Amino acid sequence: MKRILLVCVAACLFSSGFAQNDTTGKKETNDTIRIGGMIIIKKPGSEDHEVITKDHTVRIPSRRKPENIITNWWVMDIGFSAFDDKTNYASAEAQSFAPGATEDWFDIRSGKSRNMNIWILMQRLNMVKHVVNLKYGIGLELNNYFFDDETIWFKKNPTVVIQDDTLQGAKKNKLAADYLTVPLMVNFNFTPDRRNGYGFSVGVSAGYLYSSRQKIKTSDDKFKVHDDYDLRDWKISYVGEITLGVIKLYGSYAIESMWEKGLDQTPYNVGLRFSNW
Repeated sequence: MKRILLVCVAACLFSSGFAQNDTTGKKETNDTIRIGGMIIIKKPGSEDHEVITKDHTVRIPSRRKPENIITNWWVMDIGFSAFDDKTNYASAEAQSFAPGATEDWFDIRSGKSRNMNIWILMQRLNMVKHVVNLKYGIGLELNNYFFDDETIWFKKNPTVVIQDDTLQGAKKNKLAADYLTVPLMVNFNFTPDRRNGYGFSVGVSAGYLYSSRQKIKTSDDKFKVHDDYDLRDWKISYVGEITLGVIKLYGSYAIESMWEKGLDQTPYNVGLRFSNW
């Protein structure tokens, strides 16, 4: 371990002394330094170094220079969907939308209610020395809410939520809401010279509801009904992410209920992000 540390220190200390100007037109040669039993070599046209000892050869890459605009294609998030239910079920509006409803109606299965986001692209724009950046993108935000009460049924035209006892014992009962979403964040990158660094981002996102449906599967049959169910066309959310090396976490919390009327349920998502930076 001490030898590896010594190699790294030596490479950093002497890297500035490796540059040589060839003004005679002769063939370029390697820059070489000997330290005891170690040989440090910098080859022409390369910013990396090779450290040769009796038993090993170690390649030390140079620190990369960050670009002003970095693009990351096909970023994927996998996590959980849920909502903060603040509905007053005693109100006339709630009872008109879901007659007889209580908060137990809309309990969701936390382990099964999934969120998947597919970001077609994410870009990071340097603002202050690659430490403060503007981060933005575009992609699809997919939310699936699985209900504990398998008898919940969303009827349409107009939207009314009821309990249908014929659905008792259903294997699956979920509401899906998918958005075309654009996030905009301020990114703080504390290690701009590293690909998998450390930092965080905060901002907002705007999502347009392009598809929503209820899917129910019983032992005998399954059906899927597409409708907007009086979900809001737009979902505006606070968004954030934390980067801890190769581990990246994300989260979002909407600024208002996902329903236009009747229910006051504010959606949020948390999970893991799979991206290059």
